[in-house]
Amino acid sequence: MKKSLSFCFVLFILVSCKQETENKSDLIKEKFNTLLYNFSKDSYELYPEKATNAGIDGYNDEYPNSLSDEFNNKVKACYTKYKNELFAIPDSLLNDTEKMSKSVLLWECDINLEALTFQKKIMPIDQIWSANLDFNQWASGTTSQPFNTVEDYNNWLKRVDAYLVWLVSAKANMKKGIQTGYVLPKSLIEKVIPQFEVLVIGDVENNLYYSPVNLFPDSFTQEERDKLTKAYKNMVANKIIPAHAEMVTFLKDEYLPAGVEDFGIAASTPLGDRYYSHQIKKYTTTNMTADEIHQLGLNEVARIRSEMNAIKEKVEFKGDLNAFFDYVRTNKDLMPFRERSQVIAFYDSIHNEMKPQLDKLFGKQPKTPFEVRRTEPFREKSAAANYNSGSLDGTRPGIFYTPIPDVETYNVFDKEDLFLHEAIPGHHFQVSLAQENEELPAFRKTLWYSAYGEGWALYTERMGEELGLYKDPYQYFGMLSSEIHRAIRLVVDTGLHTKGWTREQAIQYSLENEAEEEASIISEIERYMANPGQALSYKIGQLKLIELRERAIKALGDKFDIREFHNQVLETGCIPLQLLENKIDNWIAVNK
Repeated sequence: MKKSLSFCFVLFILVSCKQETENKSDLIKEKFNTLLYNFSKDSYELYPEKATNAGIDGYNDEYPNSLSDEFNNKVKACYTKYKNELFAIPDSLLNDTEKMSKSVLLWECDINLEALTFQKKIMPIDQIWSANLDFNQWASGTTSQPFNTVEDYNNWLKRVDAYLVWLVSAKANMKKGIQTGYVLPKSLIEKVIPQFEVLVIGDVENNLYYSPVNLFPDSFTQEERDKLTKAYKNMVANKIIPAHAEMVTFLKDEYLPAGVEDFGIAASTPLGDRYYSHQIKKYTTTNMTADEIHQLGLNEVARIRSEMNAIKEKVEFKGDLNAFFDYVRTNKDLMPFRERSQVIAFYDSIHNEMKPQLDKLFGKQPKTPFEVRRTEPFREKSAAANYNSGSLDGTRPGIFYTPIPDVETYNVFDKEDLFLHEAIPGHHFQVSLAQENEELPAFRKTLWYSAYGEGWALYTERMGEELGLYKDPYQYFGMLSSEIHRAIRLVVDTGLHTKGWTREQAIQYSLENEAEEEASIISEIERYMANPGQALSYKIGQLKLIELRERAIKALGDKFDIREFHNQVLETGCIPLQLLENKIDNWIAVNK
């Protein structure tokens, strides 16, 4: 009888302990999910522009002064708080998706806290990456800033006022930069000035910021139209034009004369080598050194040149590879368009050509709609083709923008791979599938790591033949041209910022190794000068994805399923490369 009672008591204790453990686990999971929810909410409050781009209402009238000390203190407090809270969550009580979310958020906290240790905010404006250019895109009324209701139109007026506060801070910070040595190279400042001038010249009705007036919904009453028209005229005439005119004067009279002659971030500013190392880590999500990346670039350029030579011989071109570059750049047969609408139709035809093959390579495909559009004229001359993601709810489509400043010189030799990269199955698949994945916490649906996102897009360019494209050898050469372009980036970006290369030296190296036009190459080199390290992300990410695919094929043999491999990669959303590698290795181990 005593033994029976003892056994029951022990069993009771075991059951109670198990129940206590399960309750504790549930509480930890609830705490963790609350943490992730709060981080998403706090990040939208810090960066309301992210909410707008994701199609989340409630933030469309806000624009923080990200150049202020107050804002930086808020950012530091936010990431420090969540980093500390994450350390209190034991991995043992989390499932695989939750562990991944914890690891990603820790990375996000660390890289953002590290960024705050540099005085980059006193160099706030450049020709391609700065906040004013993103804000100008909203002003067109055709992107993610909504203009569907009277409230939407009033929200934009409030947001413009907040943006003008940012612009005043930008000018003040640039003045500090002149005094302390944080100034752009002259060649970049010369590209910035026209971007502000275009918002000063011409009639109010033709100003970019007046554009939403031409987009009034039919539901607006005449009284509402008249009131908003008056408000927008006042905003353009008395706020936008004077503020940008003032910036033009400052840029011409003060900033340009102070512009530096050096071209690398370490040599030309006090940011130094440590900042470039930070940028490498930020954009490649690796611990690679500049020297390792430089040598990898040299090796890749040599490999791809060999493949390009094979195409040159296939089309029976007489001359060396550099002569073939010139031939491709200037071949009028590769510039067939006379109307911009023909360019859009050309991309639609690429999409239709590969649709039958997509099911063979992708088990999951996005529901978010997709469109091809011409890049807005105000930024067309200095912009590259790009993708703007759809809204989280799928009501706003993903958009592939292509600049067509001169339709008669629009060369198609590299445009099939461009569509794969910027559109389908590149950025549109990667971004939309992450946004549509209900298992991901909200913050991971809009997170962006360039090594993953751009690496995936470049990886898809190599899939052209699998998708029924590159039947024309010139299109395959175009894919190689795009790939060598990214390999060249590894060489020239590290060359500019760690090896003392000049702008002209970097331009010449590019001209000797790719078929891009000189004007385009100059814009590219100046892009690397403005944002060190970003250009490294494409090739580093692509090579890691190729490595992981080959590793899986070798390990799994007949069990390898390309559709499932792509599912494994895409279902995670953007994550650092080491976390992706760990995930694929685990998938291989389970299936082996």
